[in-house]
Amino acid sequence: MKIVIAPDSFKGSATSSEIASWIAAGIDSVIPTCEIVKIAIGDGGEGSLDAILNAGFKTIECEVAGPVGNLVKAHIALKDDIAFVEMAQASGLSQLPGGVKSALKSSSFGAGELILAALNKGAKKIILAVGGSATTDAGAGALQALGAKLTDAAGNEIARGGGALIDCVKIDVTGLDSRLAQTTFVLANDVKNPLLGSEGAAQVFSPQKGASREEVEILETSLAHFASLVGGPHASAPGAGAAGGFGFMAYSFLSATAESGIDLILDLVQFDRQIVGADYIITGEGRFDSQSSQGKAPWGILQRAMKSSIPTFLVCGDADAHQETGFKGIYTLASLEPDIKKCIANPEPLVTKIGAAIAASL
Repeated sequence: MKIVIAPDSFKGSATSSEIASWIAAGIDSVIPTCEIVKIAIGDGGEGSLDAILNAGFKTIECEVAGPVGNLVKAHIALKDDIAFVEMAQASGLSQLPGGVKSALKSSSFGAGELILAALNKGAKKIILAVGGSATTDAGAGALQALGAKLTDAAGNEIARGGGALIDCVKIDVTGLDSRLAQTTFVLANDVKNPLLGSEGAAQVFSPQKGASREEVEILETSLAHFASLVGGPHASAPGAGAAGGFGFMAYSFLSATAESGIDLILDLVQFDRQIVGADYIITGEGRFDSQSSQGKAPWGILQRAMKSSIPTFLVCGDADAHQETGFKGIYTLASLEPDIKKCIANPEPLVTKIGAAIAASL
């Protein structure tokens, strides 16, 4: 019997590799002769960089600006002339000092520095994974890091952060790094939101980044002002609102194209090749809900598995409802331990137990 284990990370609890190893341990305790293939997976969001390291990419450490100007150690991944830049490494919620959110001041400047690091290593194609950002600055900080000047009425450089965009009166791109024009950019993203409006970056995502109701309106106004300066059609493009509007900047200034994050990752790790001959697939994520079918890792894996007629199990921390989804079975940690905080703090024994339960059912 061959079982492929390919979970996403359980964010805030365990990495993809840890979840896969614990599931494998549970299976091995019941079926010690089982052939197990473990594949670390991400969907283009935070943790995706770890997943592609198994696809022959090598990491490069960089010291860059964090979301509020704090210095952070971040990594990019390289393979030949392809670079993988995970925005959250520099500008993510996980990089906020003490976890204190700053919706108006958080900047994507460090993400721009990661792009520069990739260019310095000879990258000709840069994949931008944009999940988990702390920012709502329309990618303006990254644009500044790449050489653009955003100035106010007095000709001074504006402050970093989405709240300062309202002060911008001029965008000077003559200083943009010339290598950008010879580089292909791919936005690994499944967010379809535009930059502005009720479904836009400020209204939908900034409250998760600490914005109060008043700050949401400030950010909406600032983003709209910045978009009017940039011009063009990209503010309404699907994905322009990704990562606080970073997608808008990538479309407008980097000529980026968008691809499904999970499909891109699955192709990079040669998922289709690795599941050949598999009897079952086990995938997972921290929480299975209505958003899971909108490009999350387990859903993307299920679609690939169904094309190959391979039954697939889902392991998750919790699930909104066990509705019919196409999975052969859905197993939750919450069914074993109702206290979600305990599940998050110590998932290993629960995940291992579920691995054994799946094996016993086969």
